[in-house]
Amino acid sequence: MKTFNTTAVCIPEKHYMVDLSERIQKIKKLVDEGKYFTINRARQYGKTTTINALRKSLSDFYCVVSISFEGIGNAGFKTEQSFVKAFCRKIKKELRNGIVLPESVLDQINDFISRKEEKAELDELFDAFLDWCYESEKEIVLIIDEVDSATNNQVFLDFLGQLRDSYINRETKGAKTFQSVILAGVTDVKHLKSKIRDEADSKENSPWNIAADFTIDMSLSEDGIKGMLDEYEADHHTGMNTAAIAKQIREYTSGYPFLVSRICQLIDEQLVPEVFYTQSDAWSADGVEQAVKVIISEDNTLFDSIMGKLRNMPRLRGELRRILLGGETIAHNPDNDEQKQLRMYGFIVNNHNTVAIANKIFEMRLYNFFIGESIFSDEMRGDALDNKPEFIKGGE
Repeated sequence: MKTFNTTAVCIPEKHYMVDLSERIQKIKKLVDEGKYFTINRARQYGKTTTINALRKSLSDFYCVVSISFEGIGNAGFKTEQSFVKAFCRKIKKELRNGIVLPESVLDQINDFISRKEEKAELDELFDAFLDWCYESEKEIVLIIDEVDSATNNQVFLDFLGQLRDSYINRETKGAKTFQSVILAGVTDVKHLKSKIRDEADSKENSPWNIAADFTIDMSLSEDGIKGMLDEYEADHHTGMNTAAIAKQIREYTSGYPFLVSRICQLIDEQLVPEVFYTQSDAWSADGVEQAVKVIISEDNTLFDSIMGKLRNMPRLRGELRRILLGGETIAHNPDNDEQKQLRMYGFIVNNHNTVAIANKIFEMRLYNFFIGESIFSDEMRGDALDNKPEFIKGGE
């Protein structure tokens, strides 16, 4: 029997999940057009699940090399040579997943891994990539997940520079290279240069400025959530109104994938018999409300991540406090560094050119966070409580 999943990747055969086929077709169109791009979304926003579905969809048409930088330690990014060796190990592991390496390219990969004195550098690695692209029967699509593991390292910037050079040679000279390159992570790769370079280096051009904008909506729609609940209902026969429950979940989460799945998971696995007698009772408006209350107060991986960011970024914390506790209306500014960070980590969205908290659950969780943070400040705590009516809307 399928379950709701909130950890790692969702598998359609094992988990209840929203149908991603429309999203995958939109992404495939970018691949077909030869685009290089980044799937840049907040933590637990369905990036890895999307990549897994994309890999399966593309494999009928392309040679898909899908790897993750997760597990490559700092030593792997210390020098070009250590990075090449670590990257080649990742490529070699993909042989188990069915990719085909020409024998000459496999020999080069093995040579790069085994070298001790004259270690391979990035330009040698990309020469091997070019050989692979020329010899492959199918066009090659390179997908790299968890690129955040690499974003503090100069060698990764140089790797992006090599990808950029190959892309330009493809466009201007007809050189054979990757059909498409997809990077996935939280960090906005386009702004890496300013993060890594010394402050004295005033260059602003990013080696990833060849990338196409990725504007595909990855939030879960109300119809998509309903489809997932319809599948669950067909298995469990609770008698729930799937359309009404989907609408309510969407209103609380704005389609944030982790939050959607977590609400459903709590209703399915925890609220009976602690709160409700039966699943039929739990899959109701009251059940959704109870699940939201649990999420607001529980420790989970998503909030551990985002609260950690807030504690380490006082300016970002101040922006959110002004919105929630002060009731301020802040204009959306795409060039404001603090707002860029808040958007990147999924805290805020652009709502008709004003800054808004991304969803109701974040609003409630952050509000409680700021109240708790100010517990030792009577003045601030008083201000927060005085402004509570601005937070409560329509009785919620």
